Amino acid sequence: MPSIDLKEFQEKISTQFRPWQRSFQFWARAADIYTGYKVFQLRVSFEKDVEKADAMWERQHEHAADKIYSMCYDMGGFFLKVAQVIGKPDLAPAAWVRRLVTLCDQAPKTPSNVVRLILENELGKSVDDVFERYDWDPIGSASIAQVHRARLKGDKKDVVVKVQHPGVQDLMLTDLKNLQAFALCVQKTDIKFDLFSVCKEMEKQVKTEPLWIVYEFDFTREADAMDRIRRFLSENNKKTVVKVPRVIKDVVTRRVLTMEYIDGIPILNLKDEIIKRGINPDGKLAAAAKQNILKSLTLAYGQMILKSGFFHADPHPGNILICKGSEVALLDYGQVKELPNSLRLGYANLVLAIADNDHIRASDGLRELGIDTLSLCEDERAELFKLAQVMFDTKLPPGVKILQPFAEDSTIKKIAVQAFPEELFSVLRTVHLLRGLSVGLGVNYSCAEEWRPLAEEALYFSGRLKGWLVLHTFLMHVVLDILVNLSSVVSGENLRSRNRLRRWFFRRPSRWSK
Repeated sequence: MPSIDLKEFQEKISTQFRPWQRSFQFWARAADIYTGYKVFQLRVSFEKDVEKADAMWERQHEHAADKIYSMCYDMGGFFLKVAQVIGKPDLAPAAWVRRLVTLCDQAPKTPSNVVRLILENELGKSVDDVFERYDWDPIGSASIAQVHRARLKGDKKDVVVKVQHPGVQDLMLTDLKNLQAFALCVQKTDIKFDLFSVCKEMEKQVKTEPLWIVYEFDFTREADAMDRIRRFLSENNKKTVVKVPRVIKDVVTRRVLTMEYIDGIPILNLKDEIIKRGINPDGKLAAAAKQNILKSLTLAYGQMILKSGFFHADPHPGNILICKGSEVALLDYGQVKELPNSLRLGYANLVLAIADNDHIRASDGLRELGIDTLSLCEDERAELFKLAQVMFDTKLPPGVKILQPFAEDSTIKKIAVQAFPEELFSVLRTVHLLRGLSVGLGVNYSCAEEWRPLAEEALYFSGRLKGWLVLHTFLMHVVLDILVNLSSVVSGENLRSRNRLRRWFFRRPSRWSK
């Protein structure tokens, strides 16, 4: 009779039941959070005192934030990315943001003995043969991998080594299936938005059918994406807009990625660093630094999305470093997206419509992008324009500090989004993450206004914009830049001055011919 390895048998059983256990854990926790809010909505509706109702909502948000944090931290995997998406100061309640923002680079860590095993299996050499020094305590840990500081043999500069967590891909596939099912439930009851398509697009980052080629889990592809974006930004700018780490190609495999070390502070620690240096965080010097940071990020993303169509699609705070002189470094190229030309140009068209405050063109632009809507209100055109702004611009309406998609007067309650192109989700997420950064930095600005010249250039080269209008725009921007530089010397308000002057210069009808 053959002997049975009890430990191996237990491991096989555990592996087979793990997806079921994980699914049960998700639905139990998600149902608890969701029903908690539904019951609370009924209870708070009886409270007539506005101040008391607000205080009740704050306590409910704090209670829910603890549960959401625990679920995301305990389950890890894809739910760490969910925390990054919903924990934005322009979208989520403040209590959620305070709790979830700490998950950006503080995910559970893989033990050092497991990291050593992964490195040696992937590189085919011992760690001591490859590295002069290796810091086993990771700099940060995220949903898919953790990063370590090290130095290669025979080199004088430090590098960063990104090592993939073991078994994380299977966990993410299970998480995605559960989230898709949850999205279908929520979009039928509370949010009239095609959340299912959003989840399908996120699934593409994990696998590509029919060959099941791993995308975000293949670090060789991430290295190629990093090189491509680094080269593109370098070729299109005389001065560095954002820093992109240089890949050390000899030390890259599917599960290990080595790149240059960039010295900087996480953008989440910017305020503390400003105070540490004896600078007033609410003063003009700090405001100018924040505006420069946003300006650099906005320009880089505008060029990537509108000129190239190939862009970094994960600008959450954990992926942004602030370097000397307010320079910005953009990290983690696991999530990148390449837009088809039709969507890239369609989005350029919508950017101009938003920048021009053109309601008719915005409505047409949404349809051109394949966004199918159903009006549930009287003033459809005005609400469609608001929807375009909410989805694809960073600027918040006057007096609004937080978007509330569950509110009865929200645009998503008035305009149901029945179909949303999966490929466009990465643009939507990027704009929302930029908006979250702008709210966190205390700078309310319009990326549509900043991206206007890039959108016009893209449409011109596609033959959709008249040449003389592009020349007129180019000359206006030359004059504008001169005036902005002069005004910023006096006031230090570079971004604000630029927007004021731009609105004055570009008060004219829509400029595209088709």
